[in-house]
Amino acid sequence: MQSNDLNRTVEVEQLAADGGSPVRTKPLPLEFPGMHHLDNEEVGAAVRVLKSRSLFRYYGIDPQGAVDNFEKEFAQFIGVKHALAVTSGSGALHTALSALGVGPGQEVIVPAYMWVAVIAAVVNLGAIPVLADIDDTFTMDPAKVEGHITPRTTGIIAVHMSGAPANAPALLQIARKHRLFLLEDCAQCAGGSISGRKVGSFGDMGIFSFQMNKNMSSGEGGCVVTNDDRLYQRSVAAHDNGYARDESGHAIYDNLDLCLWGRGCRLDEMRGAILRVQLKKLPRIIAHMRESKYRIRRALEAFPQIRLRRIIDQGGDTGPFLIVTLKSAVEAKRISQSLRAEGIATSPQGVNNVVMTDWGLHIYSNVVSLVNKTSIDGRGFPWSLAENRDSKTQYAKGTCPVADDLFERSILLAIPSCLTRADEDDIIHAFRKVLTT
Repeated sequence: MQSNDLNRTVEVEQLAADGGSPVRTKPLPLEFPGMHHLDNEEVGAAVRVLKSRSLFRYYGIDPQGAVDNFEKEFAQFIGVKHALAVTSGSGALHTALSALGVGPGQEVIVPAYMWVAVIAAVVNLGAIPVLADIDDTFTMDPAKVEGHITPRTTGIIAVHMSGAPANAPALLQIARKHRLFLLEDCAQCAGGSISGRKVGSFGDMGIFSFQMNKNMSSGEGGCVVTNDDRLYQRSVAAHDNGYARDESGHAIYDNLDLCLWGRGCRLDEMRGAILRVQLKKLPRIIAHMRESKYRIRRALEAFPQIRLRRIIDQGGDTGPFLIVTLKSAVEAKRISQSLRAEGIATSPQGVNNVVMTDWGLHIYSNVVSLVNKTSIDGRGFPWSLAENRDSKTQYAKGTCPVADDLFERSILLAIPSCLTRADEDDIIHAFRKVLTT
């Protein structure tokens, strides 16, 4: 098959699963988008901080201001007034929800497709997560949200999943109508946009993750963004020792609204320095993934037996994942297994080809602690709290039927940020081989 001939009809080949030769024998690259672009620039940035012997962001022997500068640069990149770097995406969620005043007696609407940290942050603050179904964008369906709003609802968390934006404008409209907050979880979509506007800039607050699997990475890390001065100051308090800081860096003790309980989520200078470099590379990282993804998508559009995930703004899709939906769960499993036999897989630690029901703690019904309402204290916190007694929630499979159906029939493939044209050709070839046999 010619590698540059994406539309040519190929003759039927014997599947590797049936004894034929596989398309490839070398594993595909691991996902880890930012890490594939890490080089001596990040090494040099980290070494400069080490040589300064000043790894703490607020003071040191020879402060480098890496975190301060990263926050300014990231805020400018997203198009918001404030950015606050923290130690993880989970830390960012806890910090943002704390700033928003989330606690017992409140409900927060979350999507059926997310990462477990979204639910954990709500639960750990004593509030009740309420599941909302998704649509064929694999993000929260705005049409399903209003039916979940009760007098206890305080906010909505929109999760921009698998690299592509959720319908933030529609969700914001609902939030404003009902006087709820909108928190954007952009952990898997750093650099994404809708009509040219960056995700994270629509809601009251946005959060990001810079963990190993993310578009830009320092191994672990996160960020909170907002245009609201008060929410920013409360975030500073929540991520530090419980107190906001004035312009000179001194703690503020005379404003009780800014006196909280801190979580010690301050980012260190080493990771701040690395993230400054990764941020400069982010547009290039995204461009590589998007080019690979849409080249593969264009080839797959020729097959009527599959449907591709609906993207609300293809120009704002960051590209790290491709989702393909089949007509049945049986067919999805067969296609996935056949693709793996053709070599469309990574080494064991990576995920490049999985039926979404096997996509771990991204799937609501896979979160055992949620389904069973388990708690750290063994007494049912937060569901057992008197403040939450009026919240009626279900989390078992069947709660979100559209999501359940899509998960069973869909295959998720990672699109690494270093795919070669030959790698793309192999993926396309394997799909064609499997779908025409």
